[in-house]
Amino acid sequence: MERGAVIVAGFGFRSGAALPSLRAAFALAQQGQPPVTHLATAQDKLAALLPLAEVLDLPLMGVASDALTAVSTPTRSAASLSARHVGSVAEASALAAAGAGARLLAPRHISPDRMATCAIAASANLQEIPT
Repeated sequence: MERGAVIVAGFGFRSGAALPSLRAAFALAQQGQPPVTHLATAQDKLAALLPLAEVLDLPLMGVASDALTAVSTPTRSAASLSARHVGSVAEASALAAAGAGARLLAPRHISPDRMATCAIAASANLQEIPT
C-alpha cells in the first residue's frame, strides 16, 4: 500500500443501532479487503459511531450532508434516498471521506438485524494489493 493511502469504512445506520450491529456490518464489509485505516459516517451521527472507533482504535471522520449528496453510489436504497437524499449513506460516507478519485472496494453490507450498513472505499493513491 502506498504511503498516505486511506481505506475508509463508511457507515449508515438507524437511530438506536448498537455496537453489535455496527460491528456485524463492518465484519461483513471487511471480508477480503485491506485493513481499514479510518471510519466515517454522516456528521450528525458521529457520536453513535464513536464506540466502534474506540474498540477498533481507528480515527473517525464526519461527512457533511452536502458532501454525502454529492456522491453517486451504486446502491439506491429508498430509505436512504428519503432520509438523506443519497442512495447509500455507507457508500457515500466511505467515498467522500476517502477523497477525490476514491473507489469503492466493497459495496454496502447490511448487518443481520438490518440496523447498520457498512461499505469500504480506498483513496485514489492506493496501489493494487498483490494476491
